[in-house]
Amino acid sequence: MRNIGISAHIDSGKTTVTERILFYTGKIKEIHEVKGSDNVGATMDSMELEREKGITIKSAATFCSWKDYHINIIDTPGHVDFTVEVERALRCLDGAVLLICGASGIQPQTLTVDKQMKRYNVPRIIFINKLDRMGADPNFAIRGARERLGLNCAAVQVNIGIENGLEGVVDLVKWKACYFDGDNGEKVREEEIPENLLEICKVKKLELLSCLADCGEE
Repeated sequence: MRNIGISAHIDSGKTTVTERILFYTGKIKEIHEVKGSDNVGATMDSMELEREKGITIKSAATFCSWKDYHINIIDTPGHVDFTVEVERALRCLDGAVLLICGASGIQPQTLTVDKQMKRYNVPRIIFINKLDRMGADPNFAIRGARERLGLNCAAVQVNIGIENGLEGVVDLVKWKACYFDGDNGEKVREEEIPENLLEICKVKKLELLSCLADCGEE
């Protein structure tokens, strides 16, 4: 069993990502958007005010199952006014997902939540979101995490295409290209890495290995 939290700057897509996790793990049958334009709203935004404003005000917890794992997810607010909600959530986490917007990179509240995670010794993975946005650049986000947050991080996946042409990702650990088919990308199709990405993937894999070597030679 794992308790994980999702934290980020305002409007980086925390609740949207949580909604997708719940959908892909079979916990919910439909995806609804944060603003509630379909008069339903995202699952984790239970308060009327949250649905009306399209923001998260109080932390919300849910659970899902993936393979043999039972995962408790805590979706936290991004606005600085509700920082105490993030503090409360961090105390009970095994790990966290630090969400970074692929277009905006490191933002003020990203620095705050990163400091909070360091204070409570919460290990984290970074998820670079919104790569389908204009001006998105995952390398910009990774550089920002190294330089501004002081984190020893490297890409575990490389995007196939960017902005409107985003098609999938290359998994550098499995050394496979993953494409997401179906109406909501729910069907994962694995193929060989495209020729035009092989060189960049080799560079990124070496980078990943050197970052790991900094932590332990094995």
